[in-house]
Formats: sequence, C-alpha cells, structure tokens
Amino acid sequence: MFSKNKNNTNSYSVRPDRAITSTQGAKIHDPFATERIGQHGPLLLQNANLIESLAHFNRERIPERNPHAHGSGAFGVFKVTDDISDICGSEMFDTVGKETKLLIRFSTVGGEKGSADTARDPRGFAIKFYTKEGNLDWVYNNTPVFFIRDPSKFPHFIHTQKRNPQTNLKDANMFWDFLTTEENQVAIHQVMILFSDRGTPKSYRNMNGYSGHTYVWTNKKGEWHYVQVHIKTDQGIETLNNEEASKLAGQSPDYCQQDLFNSIDNKKYPSWTVYVQTMTEKEAADLPFSVFDLTKVWPQKQFPLRRIGKITLNENPTNYFAQVEQAAFSPSNTVPYQQPSADPVLQARLFAYPDAHRYRLGPNFNQIPVNCPYASQFFNPAIRDGPMNVNGNFGKEPNYLSTNKKYVFGDKYELNKPEIWSGPAIPYHWKTSPGDIDFQQATNLYQKVLSKQPGQQKALAHNVAVHVAAACPKIQDRVFAMFSRVDKKLGNDIKEETLNLAPRSRTSKL
Repeated sequence: MFSKNKNNTNSYSVRPDRAITSTQGAKIHDPFATERIGQHGPLLLQNANLIESLAHFNRERIPERNPHAHGSGAFGVFKVTDDISDICGSEMFDTVGKETKLLIRFSTVGGEKGSADTARDPRGFAIKFYTKEGNLDWVYNNTPVFFIRDPSKFPHFIHTQKRNPQTNLKDANMFWDFLTTEENQVAIHQVMILFSDRGTPKSYRNMNGYSGHTYVWTNKKGEWHYVQVHIKTDQGIETLNNEEASKLAGQSPDYCQQDLFNSIDNKKYPSWTVYVQTMTEKEAADLPFSVFDLTKVWPQKQFPLRRIGKITLNENPTNYFAQVEQAAFSPSNTVPYQQPSADPVLQARLFAYPDAHRYRLGPNFNQIPVNCPYASQFFNPAIRDGPMNVNGNFGKEPNYLSTNKKYVFGDKYELNKPEIWSGPAIPYHWKTSPGDIDFQQATNLYQKVLSKQPGQQKALAHNVAVHVAAACPKIQDRVFAMFSRVDKKLGNDIKEETLNLAPRSRTSKL
C-alpha cells in the first residue's frame, strides 16, 4: 500500500517475504506456467493468473497529457528568504526560514511522450507546494510570455504545433501559417525567444521559470497587488544551438531527464531563487498595454524584482509513473491570499487543467498520493463516489452539508477597494493593438538584448531559417515580412539564409 514518508512524498510497502501474488494477495506458485489441455493443447479460460497479467498489461498506460506530454520531475523544498508579509498573507510565507515541501515537473509542450528533451519548444515549469493550507500549484513556463492572449485560440495553436492530420508529420506550413496570420502576430515576442538559443535549454537545471500570467496577491490587511513570479536558476542560463540540440535528439533523446536525475542522485542539488514583480491597480491603468496581456512582460526598471525565497530539488522520485506521470497540476489549486487575475487565458486554464486530469486520471485524481493535500486533508462530503475512490468515501458521513453536523470553514478575507467590473456580456475578440505595440518588446529583445550577446542575432536568423525552409514560398514570404516588422535586418537575414537552404523553385503548396 502507499504511505507518506517523512519527506511528504510517496513510498510503496513491499511484502517482507517478497512473495509473488495475484492482485488479491494469493501466492502464485509459478508465475510463468499456463494451464492448458495436455502438453501442447489450447489454453483454459480458468487460467486466471495469465488473464489477469495480460488484461492489466493492456491497461497499464493512461492517456498522455495534451500538451506537456513529455516531462521529468523531482521533489524538493521551498525556503522563505525574505519577509513579504506586506504583499502576501499565505501561511507558506509567514516566517523567514520556513520550508515547504514541493514537487516540480519540467516538460516540453508540443511533442508526444516519447519526443526528445532537446526539441525547440517552450518548457513547462510546474510546481506543487504541499502547504499547511492545502496544495498550491504554480503552473508556469520557462518563458515570461506566451503565443496567444485569447483562450479560444489555444486548441488551434496547439494543433499547428503537432502533426498534420493527413501526413501525420510535423508541418512547417501549419506552424508558420498560424503564427504569421495578422491577428496572431502578437506571438512575435514568444517566437523570438523560442527561436533564439534560449529555445533549447541545455538542461532543466539551466533555465528559468516564469508565471507569465498576472496574479492577485493580498496581505492580511486586505491590501492587494498584481503579481508576476520569476524563478531564476542558480546554475546559470545555458543553452544548446540548433545543431547541438539536433545531435542530442538523436544520440540521447532523454538527455535532460538523465541530467536532472543524475545531478540529484550525486547530491548536486539544483536550486532557483524566486522573485516577484508587483504592480498596483493604478500603475496597471497607466500601462500602454493590458496587465492581463500574456504576450507582454513588465519592464523591470519600472517594476523591479523582489526576492522572496529559494527552491532546491533534493529527492528523485522512487517511481516515475506514480509520482510524475500521475502528478496533476492546475492553476485552480490555490491557497488563501493568492488568487487568479482576470487574465482570460488564465481564467480558461482554471477549468481546462482539472478537467484534463478528470479525463486522464479519473474524477478522484486528487486521491492519488502524489496529488493528496497531505497537511490539509481533503474533506468535502458532497464530492464523493466515482471510480477509484480509495479514501473510504467518508464512511457514513451525509453526502451533503447536514444541519446535524458541525463544520469548520476557512477564514474570510476581503480586498480593500476590490476590482470592479461592469459592462455587457459580449463575444470579445482581443484585436491587434494599434501601431506596432505588439512588436515593441520583440524589437527591444533583438536590438537591446541579443545585440549584447555575441552571435545571438545571427543564431536567431539561422534557427528561424532552418525551420521555415520546409514551408512553402507563400508562407516563407509572410515569415520574412513578420520578422521585418521586428527589425528589417532580421527579416533580410532570415530571407537570405532561407533562400539558400530552400530555392524558390520549390513547388510545395499550403
């Protein structure tokens, strides 16, 4: 049976005699024997051990995540390094030096479960904190922005990053057709990051994590701020160029998984320093873009980073399937004084993530040991029954809130001067901003950041060219035009290298 150990993770108790049994505990004399008529006759239906083994084998896989199917994980601890009681009243931050156990799952976004660790792809950076107020999930990425800001586009976008429904192949035309459509060019900042060398981290240990979304944090006085979280690697940023990543994908597709496991196994525990940016409602109103726009970063000169703690990974899982594959993260898993903002993509994720887990793991996925709120035991008598209910199903407890029972409820906390929303219910589509405001941050990245890193402007052009060379000429022209809006030299460099790789006599069509 599963049990909790002192580190708040999960262990499995093996019979002391290690006897091989059926799933019902009966000892098996010969697990490889098959009952049949005579020495070479047909099998018998009464051969229960064989049938049980084959039937379970057919069912031992669960649906893979879509997206974030391929990933690695480890356990560790978050330690508070600085007092932030003026920002957040959550119990996990209430004392400098306080530690909270956690699980992190790193992942690639677009590929299947068996894809390579070194693919050019954003990385997921999902953290489950086992706090005394319940489980808190920070479901982040390794980039501070994302491709979209309208949640209705998410399934369309992910489909273009996967496989063509006819050929079952990755398709450069699909990929660039979506991104170069005028209204989808808000993705340009994320695309610039993706096709820089930061698009392929050398290891999970050598990359940052970002909330991307805006959240609302409140102190115990009811004072609140908009917040974004930055998790910066203490190992330093290290990346792979396009050719190094491609070579590793063939030679060692599980390179990052192996690197993470070995570093922890050798007690070289990776760590990250955690910072926050904060913004008041008034400051948000004065921004040239929406505080809820997932395609924008907050300028650090205006909203400086403030340190809050340190994350250290110090324990490998004892069973990957039980503790990583079955781990279920969702931004809806939150605790007092930390809540979502009105960011529409975040709002959509509040539903989509737990619903994905209900499909993938079943309606009682929260009872799987790695997902259990250890310190704050789950109790809600109306949420019961369903497949795989293993917590006793609350026994004879009424399945509603009965007037004959006494219940304990959480403390109520209110925001001082909360946000006020008004207006009609409308089918809102977030239109492209006037002018080139959606390109300004991408231009700054190219002209002010990559220009100071030797070879990185050239690497960006090369990486885009290698990918877009597989697209048809019509799509290539749209790619050149889109990057020219960032910087004319960048567009020209991509065009020149692409045409050298893919002559225009190609007949490929969209």
